[in-house]
Amino acid sequence: MNRDEILEELDNVREELLVVLEALPDEALLRPGVMDDWSIADILAHLVAWESEMVTALMRIDQGKTPTRLVEAFADIDGYNAKRFQENKGRDLDRIFEDLHGVRVQLEDWLAEIGDKELNDPKRYSWSNDLPLWHIIAENSFRHESEHLPEIRAFAQRWSSEANR
Repeated sequence: MNRDEILEELDNVREELLVVLEALPDEALLRPGVMDDWSIADILAHLVAWESEMVTALMRIDQGKTPTRLVEAFADIDGYNAKRFQENKGRDLDRIFEDLHGVRVQLEDWLAEIGDKELNDPKRYSWSNDLPLWHIIAENSFRHESEHLPEIRAFAQRWSSEANR
């Protein structure tokens, strides 16, 4: 996958997410039960956490360093998720949306600096388990958002149905 394709996917999936969210009031975004006891706000903070790790990883890669925090997060995904959930519980919704936007801008800025050869060489980084960088970026951004979209959509539909009763 090349840089332009990644950027297109980032935009497409984010647009899908925002379309679903724009129909919901803040009360809905804060209500638990979307994914177990997680609210939409919790899921958004979760997405921000992983995308932030990716941005930090790109910075470390640019410095010639191993993205240790990202590698550690991959080694214990459930633990990482639980820790970030506790850290972000009750976080201000406006702040979550600011971070959702801000981290995406940072990711896009980093992508502008990365060549297609770097993105597609599965052997380039010893820590990547033979995955090309584009795949790791996708899993921590647009693919991750896509994974959570069905749950968010289903909750939005339930919310809308309840509101129309």
